[in-house]
Amino acid sequence: MTWGRITGGVWRGLAALTLLAACDMPPADSALNPQASPASAGLADPIPQRATSERSATLRQYLTQVQSSQLTSGLLRQDGGGPDTPFTADMLARNFEQIVFFNEYGRNGAPRGGASDLRRWSGPVRIGIAFGPSVPPSQRMQDRADVRAFAARLARSTGHPVSTAGTPNFMVVFASEDDRAETLNKIAPRLPGVTQANLAALRDLPDDAYCAVAAYANGAERTTYTAAVAVIRAENPDLLRLSCIHEELAQGLGLANDSPNARPSIFNDDDEFALLTNHDDALLGMLYDARLAPGMALDTARPIVRILAREAVQGPL
Repeated sequence: MTWGRITGGVWRGLAALTLLAACDMPPADSALNPQASPASAGLADPIPQRATSERSATLRQYLTQVQSSQLTSGLLRQDGGGPDTPFTADMLARNFEQIVFFNEYGRNGAPRGGASDLRRWSGPVRIGIAFGPSVPPSQRMQDRADVRAFAARLARSTGHPVSTAGTPNFMVVFASEDDRAETLNKIAPRLPGVTQANLAALRDLPDDAYCAVAAYANGAERTTYTAAVAVIRAENPDLLRLSCIHEELAQGLGLANDSPNARPSIFNDDDEFALLTNHDDALLGMLYDARLAPGMALDTARPIVRILAREAVQGPL
């Protein structure tokens, strides 16, 4: 795998480990075929049903224990932030810079990479949902509802067209250890610029990861996303699963990195918050403000970011 510019894959680790990987994109192989309806986008089972492996069963048990332990420790908050987590315009601007403009990891997973230009989508984001055969119908129903609800929230937060309608260019794949590789190989390469080769990091998901996302730039502008693939382990219990939906879809829009200073935020490896916070809603709104643009360098963007942060909190820097 080539580690290089833009399109990051972000891993959220069981031991609070986060990796940011970047892949150079070859030309698109093919376009995703139109689906009959948003509800059916990418939902066909490409692989015969099979018995759950011992590895998958063990992972499911472990992840359930992880969620229970984190909840007992007061982590995975779902309140969106409150009186105990105030933030100023200055803090919001600083966090935006760290999350948007600084690669969390360098080449081959080395800690903290260098600065990068602003990356986001220009065209509409159309989210499709796919499942490995290991995911039962009842769970599929809940996952679809959660993704659709969060897509609507992302559209409100960004002011950008994000939906689960039309031909997908952002696939969310729910699959287990037993069927993830085969499901990705079957479904994801239909997206422009996504191939089996550049899916390797998602296919070979580290054991210490709940989920991952990779965003791809297949057009002339290497800072403009044109496709994305998020993978969420089917072994995740309910809250970790929903947390993965929130973090990976938001990161797939361009908030690609984590920062230890971001609070209240899901873009922090400490797992204090499970779901998108009011702070994170502000970051999304800033990212898609028309005063910023894909390819903008930090030095150019910084004075605009400070204005946007002040507007978001309605207060002085």
